[in-house]
Amino acid sequence: MAVAELRPVQAWQLPPAFGVPVDYSDVDLAGQTRQSVGRTIEEVLGPHRAVPVGPRVVEGHPAAVVIEESRDADLLVVDSHGRGAFAGMLLGSVSGHCVHHASCPVLVVRSDRP
Repeated sequence: MAVAELRPVQAWQLPPAFGVPVDYSDVDLAGQTRQSVGRTIEEVLGPHRAVPVGPRVVEGHPAAVVIEESRDADLLVVDSHGRGAFAGMLLGSVSGHCVHHASCPVLVVRSDRP
């Protein structure tokens, strides 16, 4: 039996400037995102991993990035933040988009963290 690769994906993008020029040359958003993914992998899986892990950090809108990544996936697992008015009952916008547009089965996991 083949072992699947776990491929954590996190998207990043420049914050909106609302018409005001902003200099982001001293900010490494991709690097900060890579560190965040690395910390999460270490926290969840620890140092001894039973499966290969291939983290991806991609510039772009989270929903579009995850949908694109789902093209080569066997299963897409997303968290549901549900930050709308009825947070306890609704999917987050990214997870909802994934449920409708992913190229593979989607598992939505509700977490207790904010």
